[in-house]
Amino acid sequence: MIIGVSAGNLIESFDWFVYASFALYFANSFFPKGDQTAQLLDAAAVFAVSFMVRPLGAWIIGVYADRVGRRAGLILSIALMTLGSLALSIIPDQKHIGALAPVLLVLVRVVQGISLGGEYGVSAAYLSEMAVRRHRGMWSSSLGATPIIGQLCGLCLLLVLQANLSDKALHDWGWRIPFAIGGFLSLAVLWLRRGIEETTAFAKVADKPGPSRTLAFLKHPRETGIVLVITAAGTLGFYAFTTYMQKFLVNTAGFSKTIATEIMAAALLISVAQHPILGALSDRIGRKPLLIAYSGLTMVMAYPLLTVLGHTHSVLLAFVLVLVAVSVVSCYTTVSSLYKAELFPTEIRSLGVALPYAVAGSLFGGTAEYVALLFKHLGNESGFYIYVSVTAAVALVVSIAMRDTGKHSAILED
Repeated sequence: MIIGVSAGNLIESFDWFVYASFALYFANSFFPKGDQTAQLLDAAAVFAVSFMVRPLGAWIIGVYADRVGRRAGLILSIALMTLGSLALSIIPDQKHIGALAPVLLVLVRVVQGISLGGEYGVSAAYLSEMAVRRHRGMWSSSLGATPIIGQLCGLCLLLVLQANLSDKALHDWGWRIPFAIGGFLSLAVLWLRRGIEETTAFAKVADKPGPSRTLAFLKHPRETGIVLVITAAGTLGFYAFTTYMQKFLVNTAGFSKTIATEIMAAALLISVAQHPILGALSDRIGRKPLLIAYSGLTMVMAYPLLTVLGHTHSVLLAFVLVLVAVSVVSCYTTVSSLYKAELFPTEIRSLGVALPYAVAGSLFGGTAEYVALLFKHLGNESGFYIYVSVTAAVALVVSIAMRDTGKHSAILED
Protein backbone atom coordinates (compact mmCIF):
# COMPACT_ATOMS: atom_id res chain seq x y z
CA MET A 1 0.00 0.00 0.00
CA ILE A 2 2.63 2.53 1.11
CA ILE A 3 4.99 1.29 -1.60
CA GLY A 4 2.38 1.77 -4.32
CA VAL A 5 1.66 5.35 -3.28
CA SER A 6 5.20 6.37 -2.36
CA ALA A 7 6.74 4.77 -5.46
CA GLY A 8 4.30 6.66 -7.65
CA ASN A 9 5.03 9.95 -5.94
CA LEU A 10 8.76 9.21 -6.21
CA ILE A 11 8.56 8.52 -9.95
CA GLU A 12 6.38 11.58 -10.56
CA SER A 13 8.90 13.67 -8.62
CA PHE A 14 11.76 12.11 -10.60
CA ASP A 15 10.01 12.91 -13.88
CA TRP A 16 9.36 16.45 -12.66
CA PHE A 17 12.83 17.22 -11.33
CA VAL A 18 14.92 15.74 -14.14
CA TYR A 19 13.65 18.66 -16.18
CA ALA A 20 15.33 21.03 -13.73
CA SER A 21 18.43 18.85 -13.29
CA PHE A 22 19.07 18.42 -17.02
CA ALA A 23 18.14 21.96 -18.04
CA LEU A 24 21.86 22.77 -18.10
CA TYR A 25 22.11 20.41 -21.10
CA PHE A 26 18.88 20.82 -23.08
CA ALA A 27 18.14 24.55 -22.58
CA ASN A 28 20.19 25.49 -25.65
CA SER A 29 18.34 22.89 -27.78
CA PHE A 30 15.02 24.67 -27.28
CA PHE A 31 16.27 28.20 -26.54
CA PRO A 32 19.54 28.63 -28.52
CA LYS A 33 19.72 32.43 -28.28
CA GLY A 34 21.67 34.30 -25.59
CA ASP A 35 24.22 33.24 -22.97
CA GLN A 36 23.83 30.42 -20.43
CA THR A 37 21.90 32.57 -17.95
CA ALA A 38 19.44 33.65 -20.67
CA GLN A 39 18.92 30.04 -21.79
CA LEU A 40 18.38 28.87 -18.21
CA LEU A 41 15.97 31.75 -17.71
CA ASP A 42 13.86 30.55 -20.66
CA ALA A 43 13.94 26.96 -19.39
CA ALA A 44 12.96 28.16 -15.91
CA ALA A 45 10.04 30.09 -17.44
CA VAL A 46 8.69 26.83 -18.91
CA PHE A 47 9.20 25.22 -15.48
CA ALA A 48 7.13 28.04 -13.98
CA VAL A 49 4.38 27.64 -16.61
CA SER A 50 4.05 23.95 -15.76
CA PHE A 51 3.63 25.00 -12.14
CA MET A 52 0.89 27.46 -13.05
CA VAL A 53 -1.40 24.68 -14.28
CA ARG A 54 -0.95 22.64 -11.13
CA PRO A 55 -3.98 24.28 -9.46
CA LEU A 56 -6.05 23.06 -12.42
CA GLY A 57 -4.72 19.55 -11.91
CA ALA A 58 -5.35 19.84 -8.17
CA TRP A 59 -8.95 20.80 -8.83
CA ILE A 60 -9.65 18.15 -11.47
CA ILE A 61 -7.92 15.21 -9.78
CA GLY A 62 -8.76 16.38 -6.25
CA VAL A 63 -12.51 16.54 -6.94
CA TYR A 64 -12.27 13.24 -8.84
CA ALA A 65 -10.54 11.53 -5.89
CA ASP A 66 -13.05 12.95 -3.39
CA ARG A 67 -15.95 11.71 -5.52
CA VAL A 68 -14.73 8.43 -7.04
CA GLY A 69 -11.96 7.42 -4.64
CA ARG A 70 -8.33 7.88 -3.69
CA ARG A 71 -7.32 4.83 -5.74
CA ALA A 72 -8.91 6.22 -8.91
CA GLY A 73 -7.22 9.59 -8.41
CA LEU A 74 -3.81 7.98 -7.94
CA ILE A 75 -4.22 5.98 -11.16
CA LEU A 76 -5.26 9.04 -13.16
CA SER A 77 -2.33 11.16 -11.97
CA ILE A 78 0.34 8.56 -12.79
CA ALA A 79 -1.21 7.89 -16.21
CA LEU A 80 -0.85 11.57 -17.15
CA MET A 81 2.74 11.69 -15.92
CA THR A 82 3.58 8.60 -17.98
CA LEU A 83 2.25 10.28 -21.09
CA GLY A 84 4.24 13.45 -20.44
CA SER A 85 7.54 11.73 -19.69
CA LEU A 86 7.47 9.50 -22.76
CA ALA A 87 6.63 12.52 -24.90
CA LEU A 88 9.60 14.49 -23.51
CA SER A 89 11.96 11.67 -24.46
CA ILE A 90 11.12 12.00 -28.17
CA ILE A 91 10.14 15.65 -28.65
CA PRO A 92 12.20 17.25 -31.50
CA ASP A 93 14.39 20.25 -30.70
CA GLN A 94 14.40 23.67 -32.36
CA LYS A 95 17.04 22.65 -34.88
CA HIS A 96 14.57 20.16 -36.41
CA ILE A 97 11.15 21.83 -36.11
CA GLY A 98 11.96 25.45 -35.34
CA ALA A 99 9.66 27.51 -33.13
CA LEU A 100 7.28 24.56 -32.72
CA ALA A 101 9.82 22.85 -30.41
CA PRO A 102 9.41 25.16 -27.37
CA VAL A 103 5.63 25.13 -27.95
CA LEU A 104 5.56 21.32 -27.70
CA LEU A 105 7.83 21.52 -24.66
CA VAL A 106 5.35 23.80 -22.92
CA LEU A 107 2.37 21.58 -23.83
CA VAL A 108 4.04 18.45 -22.48
CA ARG A 109 5.00 20.23 -19.29
CA VAL A 110 1.41 21.40 -18.92
CA VAL A 111 0.26 17.76 -18.93
CA GLN A 112 2.86 16.93 -16.29
CA GLY A 113 1.82 19.96 -14.26
CA ILE A 114 -1.80 18.79 -14.21
CA SER A 115 -0.62 15.34 -13.14
CA LEU A 116 1.58 16.50 -10.28
CA GLY A 117 -0.99 19.07 -9.18
CA GLY A 118 -3.41 16.28 -8.34
CA GLU A 119 -0.89 13.66 -7.23
CA TYR A 120 0.17 15.41 -4.04
CA GLY A 121 -3.30 15.88 -2.57
CA VAL A 122 -4.49 12.36 -3.31
CA SER A 123 -1.28 10.80 -2.01
CA ALA A 124 -1.42 12.87 1.17
CA ALA A 125 -5.06 11.91 1.77
CA TYR A 126 -4.41 8.23 1.08
CA LEU A 127 -1.33 7.83 3.30
CA SER A 128 -2.73 9.85 6.20
CA GLU A 129 -5.99 7.90 6.14
CA MET A 130 -4.26 4.50 5.96
CA ALA A 131 -1.66 5.15 8.70
CA VAL A 132 -2.47 4.56 12.39
CA ARG A 133 -2.59 7.72 14.48
CA ARG A 134 0.42 7.04 16.69
CA HIS A 135 2.73 6.48 13.70
CA ARG A 136 1.08 8.83 11.23
CA GLY A 137 3.99 11.27 11.18
CA MET A 138 6.59 8.60 10.53
CA TRP A 139 4.67 6.92 7.70
CA SER A 140 3.54 10.15 6.09
CA SER A 141 7.11 11.42 6.11
CA SER A 142 7.71 9.12 3.14
CA LEU A 143 5.64 11.53 1.06
CA GLY A 144 7.96 14.36 2.06
CA ALA A 145 11.03 12.26 1.30
CA THR A 146 9.95 10.98 -2.12
CA PRO A 147 10.33 14.33 -3.94
CA ILE A 148 13.86 14.51 -2.56
CA ILE A 149 14.53 10.87 -3.50
CA GLY A 150 13.16 11.59 -6.96
CA GLN A 151 15.48 14.56 -7.29
CA LEU A 152 18.36 12.50 -5.88
CA CYS A 153 17.73 9.74 -8.42
CA GLY A 154 17.77 12.36 -11.16
CA LEU A 155 21.06 13.77 -9.89
CA CYS A 156 22.64 10.29 -9.59
CA LEU A 157 21.56 9.49 -13.13
CA LEU A 158 23.09 12.78 -14.21
CA LEU A 159 26.37 11.79 -12.53
CA VAL A 160 26.36 8.44 -14.34
CA LEU A 161 25.70 10.09 -17.68
CA GLN A 162 28.32 12.77 -17.04
CA ALA A 163 30.86 10.00 -16.34
CA ASN A 164 30.00 7.96 -19.43
CA LEU A 165 28.99 10.49 -22.08
CA SER A 166 30.81 13.46 -23.48
CA ASP A 167 29.51 16.96 -22.82
CA LYS A 168 28.50 17.18 -26.49
CA ALA A 169 26.58 13.90 -26.34
CA LEU A 170 24.68 15.08 -23.26
CA HIS A 171 23.73 18.30 -25.03
CA ASP A 172 22.78 16.53 -28.26
CA TRP A 173 20.75 13.52 -27.06
CA GLY A 174 21.84 12.26 -23.63
CA TRP A 175 19.40 14.52 -21.80
CA ARG A 176 16.52 12.45 -23.27
CA ILE A 177 17.54 9.30 -21.39
CA PRO A 178 16.08 10.22 -17.96
CA PHE A 179 12.72 11.12 -19.48
CA ALA A 180 12.53 7.73 -21.22
CA ILE A 181 13.47 5.95 -17.98
CA GLY A 182 10.88 7.93 -16.05
CA GLY A 183 8.18 7.12 -18.58
CA PHE A 184 8.74 3.37 -18.42
CA LEU A 185 8.98 3.40 -14.61
CA SER A 186 5.69 5.30 -14.51
CA LEU A 187 4.10 2.49 -16.52
CA ALA A 188 5.25 0.03 -13.86
CA VAL A 189 3.76 2.17 -11.08
CA LEU A 190 0.51 2.48 -13.03
CA TRP A 191 0.24 -1.30 -12.99
CA LEU A 192 1.14 -1.39 -9.28
CA ARG A 193 -1.48 1.18 -8.30
CA ARG A 194 -4.26 -0.80 -9.95
CA GLY A 195 -3.93 -3.30 -7.08
CA ILE A 196 -4.09 -0.97 -4.06
CA GLU A 197 -7.12 -0.86 -1.75
CA GLU A 198 -9.44 2.05 -1.10
CA THR A 199 -9.14 3.77 2.29
CA THR A 200 -11.66 3.06 5.05
CA ALA A 201 -12.17 6.78 5.64
CA PHE A 202 -13.30 7.37 2.05
CA ALA A 203 -15.46 4.23 2.03
CA LYS A 204 -17.42 5.61 4.99
CA VAL A 205 -18.40 8.82 3.18
CA ALA A 206 -18.49 7.56 -0.42
CA ASP A 207 -22.24 6.94 -0.49
CA LYS A 208 -23.33 9.74 1.83
CA PRO A 209 -25.18 12.68 0.26
CA GLY A 210 -23.80 16.13 0.96
CA PRO A 211 -23.07 19.56 -0.50
CA SER A 212 -20.91 19.97 -3.58
CA ARG A 213 -17.19 19.75 -3.09
CA THR A 214 -16.89 23.44 -4.01
CA LEU A 215 -19.35 24.57 -1.33
CA ALA A 216 -17.81 22.25 1.26
CA PHE A 217 -14.32 23.53 0.45
CA LEU A 218 -15.38 27.18 0.74
CA LYS A 219 -16.48 26.53 4.33
CA HIS A 220 -12.83 26.17 5.39
CA PRO A 221 -11.17 29.55 4.68
CA ARG A 222 -8.97 29.44 7.79
CA GLU A 223 -7.53 26.04 6.96
CA THR A 224 -7.04 27.09 3.35
CA GLY A 225 -5.21 30.24 4.41
CA ILE A 226 -2.87 28.31 6.68
CA VAL A 227 -1.94 25.94 3.85
CA LEU A 228 -1.43 28.83 1.42
CA VAL A 229 0.94 30.80 3.65
CA ILE A 230 3.03 27.91 4.98
CA THR A 231 3.22 26.25 1.57
CA ALA A 232 4.37 29.52 -0.01
CA ALA A 233 7.38 29.63 2.29
CA GLY A 234 7.91 25.87 2.23
CA THR A 235 7.94 25.41 -1.53
CA LEU A 236 9.99 28.56 -2.09
CA GLY A 237 12.62 27.30 0.34
CA PHE A 238 12.48 23.79 -1.07
CA TYR A 239 13.03 24.84 -4.69
CA ALA A 240 15.57 27.50 -3.74
CA PHE A 241 17.72 25.16 -1.65
CA THR A 242 17.33 21.99 -3.74
CA THR A 243 16.33 22.43 -7.38
CA TYR A 244 17.82 25.88 -7.99
CA MET A 245 20.83 25.23 -5.76
CA GLN A 246 22.49 23.07 -8.40
CA LYS A 247 22.39 25.93 -10.89
CA PHE A 248 23.43 28.41 -8.19
CA LEU A 249 26.57 26.38 -7.51
CA VAL A 250 27.46 26.48 -11.23
CA ASN A 251 26.20 29.87 -12.30
CA THR A 252 27.09 31.94 -9.21
CA ALA A 253 29.66 30.07 -7.11
CA GLY A 254 31.54 28.90 -10.21
CA PHE A 255 31.77 25.17 -9.52
CA SER A 256 31.79 22.69 -12.39
CA LYS A 257 28.55 20.95 -13.33
CA THR A 258 29.90 17.63 -12.06
CA ILE A 259 31.02 19.02 -8.67
CA ALA A 260 27.69 20.81 -8.23
CA THR A 261 25.82 17.58 -8.96
CA GLU A 262 27.96 15.62 -6.49
CA ILE A 263 27.42 18.20 -3.73
CA MET A 264 23.65 18.15 -4.22
CA ALA A 265 23.46 14.35 -4.41
CA ALA A 266 25.39 13.89 -1.14
CA ALA A 267 23.37 16.52 0.73
CA LEU A 268 20.02 15.20 -0.49
CA LEU A 269 20.95 11.64 0.44
CA ILE A 270 21.44 12.73 4.05
CA SER A 271 18.20 14.71 3.90
CA VAL A 272 16.25 11.59 2.90
CA ALA A 273 17.61 9.73 5.95
CA GLN A 274 16.41 12.57 8.18
CA HIS A 275 12.75 12.24 7.17
CA PRO A 276 11.65 9.12 9.10
CA ILE A 277 13.50 10.42 12.18
CA LEU A 278 11.79 13.82 12.00
CA GLY A 279 8.49 12.12 11.17
CA ALA A 280 8.71 9.97 14.30
CA LEU A 281 9.66 13.10 16.26
CA SER A 282 6.51 14.83 15.01
CA ASP A 283 4.45 11.94 16.43
CA ARG A 284 5.87 12.81 19.84
CA ILE A 285 6.06 16.61 19.85
CA GLY A 286 3.55 17.51 17.11
CA ARG A 287 3.73 19.00 13.62
CA LYS A 288 3.78 22.64 14.74
CA PRO A 289 7.30 22.71 16.27
CA LEU A 290 8.82 21.45 13.01
CA LEU A 291 6.98 24.07 10.96
CA ILE A 292 8.18 26.78 13.36
CA ALA A 293 11.73 25.44 13.14
CA TYR A 294 11.68 25.53 9.33
CA SER A 295 10.27 29.02 8.93
CA GLY A 296 12.30 30.54 11.77
CA LEU A 297 15.63 29.06 10.65
CA THR A 298 15.01 29.91 7.00
CA MET A 299 14.19 33.51 7.90
CA VAL A 300 17.50 33.85 9.76
CA MET A 301 19.85 31.82 7.55
CA ALA A 302 18.81 32.47 3.93
CA TYR A 303 20.73 35.71 3.35
CA PRO A 304 24.04 34.89 5.09
CA LEU A 305 24.12 31.28 3.87
CA LEU A 306 23.55 32.11 0.21
CA THR A 307 25.93 35.08 0.40
CA VAL A 308 28.79 32.95 1.73
CA LEU A 309 27.98 30.07 -0.61
CA GLY A 310 28.04 32.36 -3.62
CA HIS A 311 31.60 33.48 -2.85
CA THR A 312 33.23 30.27 -1.63
CA HIS A 313 35.68 28.17 -3.65
CA SER A 314 35.83 25.38 -1.09
CA VAL A 315 33.96 22.22 -2.05
CA LEU A 316 33.78 21.13 1.60
CA LEU A 317 32.35 24.44 2.79
CA ALA A 318 29.86 24.45 -0.09
CA PHE A 319 28.72 20.94 0.87
CA VAL A 320 28.31 21.89 4.54
CA LEU A 321 26.26 24.98 3.67
CA VAL A 322 24.04 23.06 1.24
CA LEU A 323 23.56 20.31 3.83
CA VAL A 324 22.48 22.85 6.44
CA ALA A 325 19.99 24.34 4.00
CA VAL A 326 18.40 21.04 2.94
CA SER A 327 18.31 19.83 6.56
CA VAL A 328 16.27 22.87 7.52
CA VAL A 329 13.99 22.23 4.54
CA SER A 330 13.50 18.66 5.84
CA CYS A 331 11.70 20.09 8.88
CA TYR A 332 9.04 21.35 6.48
CA THR A 333 8.88 18.50 3.95
CA THR A 334 8.62 15.84 6.66
CA VAL A 335 5.23 17.10 7.92
CA SER A 336 4.12 19.06 4.86
CA SER A 337 1.57 16.59 3.53
CA LEU A 338 0.35 15.44 6.93
CA TYR A 339 -0.48 18.76 8.58
CA LYS A 340 -2.50 19.68 5.49
CA ALA A 341 -4.43 16.40 5.50
CA GLU A 342 -5.15 16.76 9.22
CA LEU A 343 -6.76 20.16 8.62
CA PHE A 344 -9.59 19.00 6.31
CA PRO A 345 -12.50 16.53 6.69
CA THR A 346 -12.60 13.34 4.62
CA GLU A 347 -15.12 14.47 2.01
CA ILE A 348 -12.87 17.30 0.75
CA ARG A 349 -9.46 16.13 1.97
CA SER A 350 -7.88 15.51 -1.45
CA LEU A 351 -9.11 18.83 -2.81
CA GLY A 352 -8.38 20.70 0.44
CA VAL A 353 -4.78 19.54 0.44
CA ALA A 354 -4.13 19.75 -3.30
CA LEU A 355 -5.69 23.07 -4.35
CA PRO A 356 -4.16 25.60 -1.87
CA TYR A 357 -0.88 23.68 -2.05
CA ALA A 358 -0.87 23.88 -5.84
CA VAL A 359 -1.76 27.58 -5.87
CA ALA A 360 0.95 28.54 -3.38
CA GLY A 361 3.41 26.13 -4.97
CA SER A 362 2.80 27.64 -8.38
CA LEU A 363 3.18 31.24 -7.26
CA PHE A 364 6.23 30.73 -5.06
CA GLY A 365 7.84 27.35 -5.70
CA GLY A 366 7.29 27.25 -9.43
CA THR A 367 8.71 30.72 -9.92
CA ALA A 368 11.64 30.33 -7.51
CA GLU A 369 14.23 29.59 -10.20
CA TYR A 370 12.89 32.24 -12.53
CA VAL A 371 12.85 34.91 -9.81
CA ALA A 372 16.36 33.95 -8.65
CA LEU A 373 17.75 34.07 -12.19
CA LEU A 374 15.91 37.33 -12.87
CA PHE A 375 17.48 38.97 -9.80
CA LYS A 376 20.87 37.75 -11.02
CA HIS A 377 20.19 38.98 -14.54
CA LEU A 378 19.33 42.42 -13.14
CA GLY A 379 22.55 42.50 -11.13
CA ASN A 380 20.91 42.25 -7.69
CA GLU A 381 21.14 38.56 -6.78
CA SER A 382 20.92 39.24 -3.04
CA GLY A 383 17.36 40.48 -3.59
CA PHE A 384 16.35 36.84 -3.95
CA TYR A 385 17.89 35.99 -0.57
CA ILE A 386 15.77 38.71 1.05
CA TYR A 387 12.67 37.44 -0.76
CA VAL A 388 13.17 33.95 0.73
CA SER A 389 13.70 35.37 4.24
CA VAL A 390 10.65 37.64 4.19
CA THR A 391 8.36 34.85 2.95
CA ALA A 392 9.63 32.60 5.74
CA ALA A 393 8.98 35.35 8.30
CA VAL A 394 5.30 35.52 7.31
CA ALA A 395 5.02 31.74 7.57
CA LEU A 396 6.63 31.87 11.01
CA VAL A 397 3.82 34.08 12.29
CA VAL A 398 1.16 31.72 10.92
CA SER A 399 2.96 28.63 12.23
CA ILE A 400 3.07 30.09 15.73
CA ALA A 401 -0.62 31.07 15.63
CA MET A 402 -2.03 27.80 14.23
CA ARG A 403 -3.24 24.87 16.32
CA ASP A 404 -1.07 21.75 16.26
CA THR A 405 -2.79 19.37 13.84
CA GLY A 406 -1.15 16.39 15.53
CA LYS A 407 -3.28 17.10 18.60
CA HIS A 408 -6.35 18.50 16.79
CA SER A 409 -6.64 16.29 13.70
CA ALA A 410 -9.65 16.10 11.36
CA ILE A 411 -8.69 12.48 10.61
CA LEU A 412 -10.94 10.56 12.98
CA GLU A 413 -10.01 7.02 11.96
CA ASP A 414 -7.11 5.35 13.77
